[in-house]
Amino acid sequence: METTEISGLRVLLWPEEGPPLASGRDASDIIGDAFSVQAQVVVIPAARLSPDFLRLSTGLAGEVLQKFVNYGLRAVILGDVSAAAAASAPLRDFIGESNRGRQVWFLPDLAALEAKAAIA
Repeated sequence: METTEISGLRVLLWPEEGPPLASGRDASDIIGDAFSVQAQVVVIPAARLSPDFLRLSTGLAGEVLQKFVNYGLRAVILGDVSAAAAASAPLRDFIGESNRGRQVWFLPDLAALEAKAAIA
């Protein structure tokens, strides 16, 4: 686990290597890690998402992201999800709505996170 500071926010960078985020229990584990380092933002690499995460009909994205919101943590899905978004209008809409808010963002890279955090 790595932590950094971006625009005054303590950020937990979840490792790029490891098993996929595939359940609410996995989200709870990440949240516990975030609290242990007093992070305000958790960055989850898109490569670590279970394929079910980007299929909104499974409910996994909603379950996982709601946990972050309930615990007052911002969640950032970092990486390229454009292929999945192009294949699903509901996912595209979900990403767009998330990115307009303050709690959940889908961003391509850390530079985009730095820019978004600076104005949020």
